[in-house]
Amino acid sequence: MDADFVSAKQQKARELFLSGANCSQAVLGAFQEECGLDMDTLLKLASGFGGGMARMREICGAVSGMFLAADLLKGSASLTDKSAKDAQYAFLQELAAKFKTETGSLICRELLGLPAGPDAPVSTPRNPAFYRKRPCAEMVALAAGILAEAL
Repeated sequence: MDADFVSAKQQKARELFLSGANCSQAVLGAFQEECGLDMDTLLKLASGFGGGMARMREICGAVSGMFLAADLLKGSASLTDKSAKDAQYAFLQELAAKFKTETGSLICRELLGLPAGPDAPVSTPRNPAFYRKRPCAEMVALAAGILAEAL
């Protein structure tokens, strides 16, 4: 894909996040047109992956959204095609490795500098202070860019 495509996906992911989407929704939503599903369906599909999976601060939601989009775009529905499954796992591991190389981790709490353990299952109110202290807008842009470049 060209640089304009990559930049557009990064910008769309950032805009979605800054509009209130969680990290997973922002990355998956950036690929809505390519996935061929309506935005409501994509937002529902990714709704539980924010905050490092239901705010448990585990795998970064941007990575989860990148995986969901990659699966919709390149995954296999076959239950018996081992080579397709293995190829998709390899592709996803490459995406994750690029993200980790850029950020140092795939783990939400590590990216945010938070202690171990889940946070309360209550989303953080979005306000200017939230956006100033969180690197999430850049994380979603990075994940969207990595996937866009790999397609």
